[in-house]
Amino acid sequence: MLTEERNRRMTETGPGTPGGDFLRRYWFPIAAVSELDKEPVQPIRLLGESLTLFRSLKGGLGLIAERCAHRLLPLMYGIPHESGLRCAYHGWIYDTEGTVVERPFEPTCPPLKVTSYPVEALGGLVFAYLGPEPRPLLPRWEAFIRDDLDRKMNFTPLPCNYVQCMDNSMDPVHFEYLHGHYGNYLLGLRDEPPAFNTASAHVKIDFDVADHGLIYKRRLLTGESEDGDDWTIGHPIVFPYMLASPTGSLGFQIRVPVDDTHTMHINYTTSQPKESGNPTEVIEHTELEVDSWGRVNRSAGIVVPQDMMAWVGQGPVMDRTKEYLATSDKGVVLYHKLLLDNIDRVGRGEDPFGVIRDGAKNEMLEIKKTTTEREGFNIPGALRGRA
Repeated sequence: MLTEERNRRMTETGPGTPGGDFLRRYWFPIAAVSELDKEPVQPIRLLGESLTLFRSLKGGLGLIAERCAHRLLPLMYGIPHESGLRCAYHGWIYDTEGTVVERPFEPTCPPLKVTSYPVEALGGLVFAYLGPEPRPLLPRWEAFIRDDLDRKMNFTPLPCNYVQCMDNSMDPVHFEYLHGHYGNYLLGLRDEPPAFNTASAHVKIDFDVADHGLIYKRRLLTGESEDGDDWTIGHPIVFPYMLASPTGSLGFQIRVPVDDTHTMHINYTTSQPKESGNPTEVIEHTELEVDSWGRVNRSAGIVVPQDMMAWVGQGPVMDRTKEYLATSDKGVVLYHKLLLDNIDRVGRGEDPFGVIRDGAKNEMLEIKKTTTEREGFNIPGALRGRA
């Protein structure tokens, strides 16, 4: 268990907090680029701060303050302009840097600038950086820079802190119970046969910390060899907020800290186009389903909703002063240590783990992949997933 102070330090996301200052050293995805075609002005909340994302008529991207400096109308009502964004109330125009460049009816215009942050487009997503200069490089993961892949992005807002999502990803042992035994139980409630072979169990787990924020979660199941990929390579996590696809297609589960009690979950998947040279993109927005008893939809056989049930079920911010960690929580302990150590590093003026500043090391970031699906739970292809 953690002390209340350490739990708060680890889970706070807002400006001026140790945890928030740490998170502001990373780039975060905030929107799908293509959705700016129909909604070129969007309200954004990230790391406890409310902002406005827009695309000017010339195509420039800006991320500026939530409200106009004049009469405080939310800029999400703004009108895209060649120079930037025009406030709908009195016509003040802000450029992509947040500088007021036009004020109708004002003969003299002393310089005025609102909050603004850098944004970049990559892999169909708009990424934002809310930290100090000089800013680090936006990591160029293979899934984001390949231009020959179909892409699907599913955005789901969650009423919980991002650390709960990442704790789950650092906990391999939950798979056999939450997605195995529990999955079969839910199928039984629907009078459907079991889909998971729960005879396999975890024998041992371990974790390797690598470059670029990578952590490889390794596991050995009953009946498997230590020469297998699940033990020699493992399932990759990208510190501090992504879980990578371990096999097959390139992709991530991205957990964006909205504020202390909310997370935007982006399921980012890719595949080879059905028509060569003609990649497609699908954007989906889903809401968490809750039944009449307030229970999160546990969708039998579908891994991600079962994970979301666990994350949200722990409360808006999990009270870790009351938990009892065990041997199976080795990865959770490691993740908490990395968080707290890197929060301290930022406090000393150092870069945290995974920040990249050398362009030669950022041309294309690749992740080691396992060559075959893990069959330890005998999950049918239509239901197969990793957590």
